[in-house]
Amino acid sequence: MHLLWLEIETERTWPVAAIGPAFISSYVRKHGHEASLLRVTPDTHENAVADRIAEIHPDVLGLSLTIRQWLRARQLVGFLRAHLDIPVLAGGSFPSFHSAEVLASPGFDFVCVGEGEVATLELLVRLERGEPPTGPAIRNIRARGGPPPPLRPPIANLDALPFPARDILDEVPTVAHVSTARGCPFICAHCSARTYRDLYGHLERFHRRRSAGSVLSELEAVQDGMDVHYVVFTDNVFNDDNEWLQQFLLEYPRRVGKPFSIRARAETMNQALLEDLARAGCQQIAYQVGSGSWRVRQEVLRRPVSSHRLVRTFEWTREAGIAAIAGYVIGLPGETRHDLEATFQLHEQLRPFDFDYEVFYPFPGTPLFRLCREKGYLPKDYLDRPANHRASVLDLPELSKDDIAQAYARFTRLRERTIKARHDRRLTPALQLTIERQVREMAARG
Repeated sequence: MHLLWLEIETERTWPVAAIGPAFISSYVRKHGHEASLLRVTPDTHENAVADRIAEIHPDVLGLSLTIRQWLRARQLVGFLRAHLDIPVLAGGSFPSFHSAEVLASPGFDFVCVGEGEVATLELLVRLERGEPPTGPAIRNIRARGGPPPPLRPPIANLDALPFPARDILDEVPTVAHVSTARGCPFICAHCSARTYRDLYGHLERFHRRRSAGSVLSELEAVQDGMDVHYVVFTDNVFNDDNEWLQQFLLEYPRRVGKPFSIRARAETMNQALLEDLARAGCQQIAYQVGSGSWRVRQEVLRRPVSSHRLVRTFEWTREAGIAAIAGYVIGLPGETRHDLEATFQLHEQLRPFDFDYEVFYPFPGTPLFRLCREKGYLPKDYLDRPANHRASVLDLPELSKDDIAQAYARFTRLRERTIKARHDRRLTPALQLTIERQVREMAARG
């Protein structure tokens, strides 16, 4: 059986495709099946996609979807199934929590709920044998017209999985993206990472990490096949297990020796660890700040880290010679204009090398999604509206859409100034215009 993944892009082309299909592809290949990838770029017409699929002639189409990709995916799959008789399997964060809505849309036949390696293989085997898809339940697979499926326990030993298929990741040739863990040990109210733990019934051990040896072996194998200049670790939190991290950092320079970036929690970072990271080659750390308001971080986001600790961690990171990146979220339920101003004030204290900013969108399955729906902040037709991070979909009592838009524009101007300041004496009029154009284009894509 040949499984063809469609990577649905909305407003930009990403440097790497979804990592879930890469793991699933390696797993089904190990058991004798084929897997390939087709990027559906923002400017690709539906007819061109259908023609290319007809040329490849797969047995199953697969899509890993977030809510941001849903509208385009729904339209594309409806078009494809009107012209091609190929079953469609959808997985990822959006279908896992909206399986009924996905299967009610024309063209979708199956939804994979939760982890997909074993479930996808079982589905391919059943389809290959010609067995009815509505027969005995495949755990984690919901078929059109069928009930929600029973769930198999999450894979306990991630080292037992084959390394993700690099051709399915479709990376920039010199940058390797590596996932060392699944799940997250923290319970932030807005993050989609925690939703899977809830999906599996609040399992204590849903957060699992590969051994340091497995990760290093993967990187050695990657370097045998591509000219790696830089490594991006994609985990939500890289510094949650100090024992694991120390073992990894001890071996990384000798076995890999490439500069890398991570995402980390500010409250679990310390100066000694930052020095170890710098010695191993870490060049950039992204810290999710969220809001400058302690009340919002504590009560809304469930991230009880103090502003003082954030400031200190950013200072330590700079002192270690690592670029500190801040991440901000605006337009949160319960946020006020005063809270927005606190975010800008904290930003000035943090002095990050660079920063990301986004307008809050409630991810399905999260506590803040449920809150927004219960309070009536989320429009009833939200699934028919574009999901992005540049304009609010919510009707909030404390903040107007104009308040949020003004804060977003203010962050855009701040980022222009930040990047210009980095160039300092090399800032020619032409470079200044280029920076302004690039920052504004990125802000317009959200």
